[in-house]
Amino acid sequence: MTTVERTQVFLLPDLGEGLSEAEIVEWRVAVGDVVTVDQTVVEVETAKAVVDVPCPYAGRVVTLHGAAGEVRPVGQPLITIAPLDGGDEPAGHATYREEERAGSGNVLIGYGTGHGSATRRRRRPRLALAPEPADAGPTGVSGPDGGTGPAAVGAPGDDLARSPAALVISPIVRRLARERGIDLGTVSGTGPGGVIRRADVEAALTVPAARLAAVPNPHVALAPAGDGDVIVPLTGVRKVIADKLSRSRREIPEVTIWVDVDATGLLETRAAINAATPDAPVSILALLARICLSGLRRFPQLNSRVDTEAQRIVQSAGVHLGIAAQTDRGLLVPVLRDAQRLTTAELAAELAATTAAARAGSLPPARLTGGTFTLNNYGVFGVDGSTPIINHPEAALLGVGRIVDKPWVVDGQLAVRKVTQLSLTFDHRVCDGGVAGGFLRHVADCVERPALLIANV
Repeated sequence: MTTVERTQVFLLPDLGEGLSEAEIVEWRVAVGDVVTVDQTVVEVETAKAVVDVPCPYAGRVVTLHGAAGEVRPVGQPLITIAPLDGGDEPAGHATYREEERAGSGNVLIGYGTGHGSATRRRRRPRLALAPEPADAGPTGVSGPDGGTGPAAVGAPGDDLARSPAALVISPIVRRLARERGIDLGTVSGTGPGGVIRRADVEAALTVPAARLAAVPNPHVALAPAGDGDVIVPLTGVRKVIADKLSRSRREIPEVTIWVDVDATGLLETRAAINAATPDAPVSILALLARICLSGLRRFPQLNSRVDTEAQRIVQSAGVHLGIAAQTDRGLLVPVLRDAQRLTTAELAAELAATTAAARAGSLPPARLTGGTFTLNNYGVFGVDGSTPIINHPEAALLGVGRIVDKPWVVDGQLAVRKVTQLSLTFDHRVCDGGVAGGFLRHVADCVERPALLIANV
């Protein structure tokens, strides 16, 4: 048997629920490199997250199927590995097949189910630049007619962000550097141990405006010069958000109710907790999450979904709490599974770690699906209220506005208190106004009098 016959082709695995393709962001290996079992070979981006993909084979890289920027369907070839000299088959072969036969749940090891040919994203048009003077100097390059034009700027797939000296953890930072044409080797990191952060890349954006205009942004395709319109394609995470919200409005008969509450007591409780446990601080969001969990225990109808095909309502046994988080890639809703099992301190720690990972783009796709109830703190944007759209297929979402000083009547006397607005959007198919109003009133009462929360825990 020849070496060619003994090569093994690793197919792009199933990266999560509802994902049929992924874009190659960066290859971590090259043809001829020797890899080990479970070594990360490529970084890909799905509509939900940036994912490092490990290869289940050991051997020498023969073929990389696809270039940076190319979209590969799940189940199609990703990398071909040949055994090292003297080996009968690539290491990891037996284990891989055993996992496949057993139906392994490891989405980065098992095969996916999608099929189709590889596609490349259509190259987006760039803004036309005004001609530069003939004495453009060092920034000009010779054109076909011997004249000068704008200096060439690296395309998104160019290797502009792979300096071996650059200390970069976040894939978002690497992508930003590629988009802006920044050599990370020239950037000084201000993070722990010299790690380069997003702010460091933004501070390095000293490229002249004319050159910046020539750098294509993968998220925004600019219309041809003179048109004046900016075309924003619905692709990637933006398309997922659009599809999900449209489906929610199309299928769910939603109703929004709201109430203003005095959050002074909640803020005082948080201050007391943090004074007692300075090593494990608790956020307002964690306390609101704890209150929601208490409310869902009393009103489980809101912790459910409607199965339209089977014509039934499914109440979830556990609360998989979604937290709306605004990120550079759009609005994501990472999920804390079985949140009802966590203590308040554990909730606070998980919320902090999860939102940070979501903004860094390092959450696996599985952490962005399967929620049963969502908490949305839109007060961070400086707004008082909203009529939020339900995160399909969930049945309810609680929104929290900003906490501000307002006049409030306390024991018959006018006082200045910390006031916020709570809004609950619910699916009218799973319950009526009595249940929704009871839940919102319970949440409001616990915000105003945290002792009620302790009494119900």
